[in-house]
Amino acid sequence: MPRLLDGFRRAQAAVAAQFLLLGFQYASWASRLPAIKARLGLTDAEVGALLTTCGIGAAAAFPLVAALIKRFGSAAVCVGAVAPLAFVPLALSAAPDYPVALAITCVDGVALACLDVAMNAQGAQLEEQFDRKTIGRLHATFSAGALLGALLASAVTATTANLTMHFTIVAALMLAVSGYVRTSLLPGTEPEPSPADPAPEEDAPGFRIKLFLPTRTTLWIGAAIAFATIVEGALNDWSALYLKNVAKAASGLTPIGIAVFSVSMVVARIFSDAWRKRWGDARVVILGSALAGASLAIAVLWGGVAPALAGFALAGLGIAAVAPCIYVAAARLGTEALALVSAMGTVGLLVGPGAIGLIADAGGLAWAMGCVAGTAVLVALSSCRISWRSAPSGEPAGADAAGRTADSPAAGLIPAVDPQHAT
Repeated sequence: MPRLLDGFRRAQAAVAAQFLLLGFQYASWASRLPAIKARLGLTDAEVGALLTTCGIGAAAAFPLVAALIKRFGSAAVCVGAVAPLAFVPLALSAAPDYPVALAITCVDGVALACLDVAMNAQGAQLEEQFDRKTIGRLHATFSAGALLGALLASAVTATTANLTMHFTIVAALMLAVSGYVRTSLLPGTEPEPSPADPAPEEDAPGFRIKLFLPTRTTLWIGAAIAFATIVEGALNDWSALYLKNVAKAASGLTPIGIAVFSVSMVVARIFSDAWRKRWGDARVVILGSALAGASLAIAVLWGGVAPALAGFALAGLGIAAVAPCIYVAAARLGTEALALVSAMGTVGLLVGPGAIGLIADAGGLAWAMGCVAGTAVLVALSSCRISWRSAPSGEPAGADAAGRTADSPAAGLIPAVDPQHAT
């Protein structure tokens, strides 16, 4: 048993390092956007396009990511993705003009997608191989990496304004950590096909990108993550403006909304693995997203600063575990499904804040925040169509694929969908 635990902890630390590096990299260059903007003489719209290009590259890369993982394994893709991610900030600091910067951020999006899918595949495999709930803490590690990246940026900026020096440190740290943990990553494996599946064609030698036709279950999973990322992105981008313009908070309190939401997200992800073990993924996602929707709706209807902050905190607690659980469910359906779901999550992050802005412009920010509450409820409704295949600790034998029995609290709420036959 000690040897088994040691193996789990080594692999967990290696996979956690991938999440930490992704958060660290993004925060490192995003925190220096003002300097990059000034260096290239960009407008606010051009900075927005720079960020959008990164997201478009990530969303469009999912067929490539799936093919890479199937050909080389998720561990190799993790290691291979860190290298370009490490050098993207350096390349941005040396970009001669705006078109080159756009191309660099597009490459960053592709590499980000590779690491995002591969590290979540590693996290799902870690849970399956060792029968331990850990994906929530891994996602919390991403937030820790973002915090470290922001702190390093602040420390370096206080010393020097030199972008190249800062990003050289970032690249060196990322490559050192990746090289140190690479041998502890899990060898990637594909799920065994079920007897109902048609026999796969024999792969021709070499590298091929195949057309992937998603099952209905995969689309429901993708819808759930898209709605969840819309909620996350909207609260990150619009909570401060909501506090100022709708709740009429003092100017010193407006940034508190983001802080409250972010802290509650991290805390919930730290504890989410224990919740999943006790209640199962289905209950955690459905009840959590319903809590997020209800708390935001009550905050909007009640009005005022205190209800808004309480609503943001409860929304963070409720929505935080959705992404970890969704990625585990998608990974069980195969690499292509995981890559597509990741792409749909990226689309949610891209579309959400802009859509909320259009609604706010047309009907006011209170109506827009009400739509965010409704979107959280859509997460719960979409999740009811997912076969989670994860029973909580102590679930009686005979529980179905959604982790429920006839007398389970989720019975009648979570219809079981066979992922192999949902077409």
